[in-house]
Amino acid sequence: MTLRVAITRTQPEANATARRVREHGAEPVVAPLLSIAPAAFNTDITGAQALIFTSTNGAAAYAAASGARNVLALTVGDATANAAREAGFQAVRSASGDVSALAAMIEHTLDPNAGVLIHIGGAHIAGQLAGELRGAGFAYERRIAYEAVAATTLPEALAAPLDIILFHSARAAETFISLGAPNAQNLVAGCLSDAVADAAQAASWKRLIVAPAPREEALLAATLGGQNSPAGASA
Repeated sequence: MTLRVAITRTQPEANATARRVREHGAEPVVAPLLSIAPAAFNTDITGAQALIFTSTNGAAAYAAASGARNVLALTVGDATANAAREAGFQAVRSASGDVSALAAMIEHTLDPNAGVLIHIGGAHIAGQLAGELRGAGFAYERRIAYEAVAATTLPEALAAPLDIILFHSARAAETFISLGAPNAQNLVAGCLSDAVADAAQAASWKRLIVAPAPREEALLAATLGGQNSPAGASA
């Protein structure tokens, strides 16, 4: 029987994930639990040595608001790096990991005295990036370019029979749980990172799987594993 896999991330990323789920032989069920609301923000980057993007939404929001691309773009992961390149940035460095990996990359490759780091992101930021960078002597400035708004009612698609539910963010997991976590005991929860898994722990799942690396290909490999059965997935 074909696995039915719920995708809870925001659009348009949810549709991209759906294509990858189909490539694994499963049936995607697109049911975003968060939606993106743009916010006005200061686009002046004078004096910045780099811009930081911790989501594709941050890169997209900046691209929509400003034409300036003559600065280094630093990203938490490869998908965000691709979004920055597509937005026109020529100099892009990816930490290919989580916020801690991004902070470590910055500390090892940049000079705290070379200018401010401007973080273009959402109203809710996971991790302790500001504290880590300021602790290392960097000037850090955060600018809120959008807000990820949590759903207040459960998408109808999540009330249908499902096998796996994917969480790309802690807020998506928290939102699902706040809306009652229907049928959680019959679901395999696939979590992009330990931080996401920590948020998902509040529900009782059939099984909880954490991606071995905070990348979508690792998440899909861990939850689907090229086999059309949750039992074939590796922890």
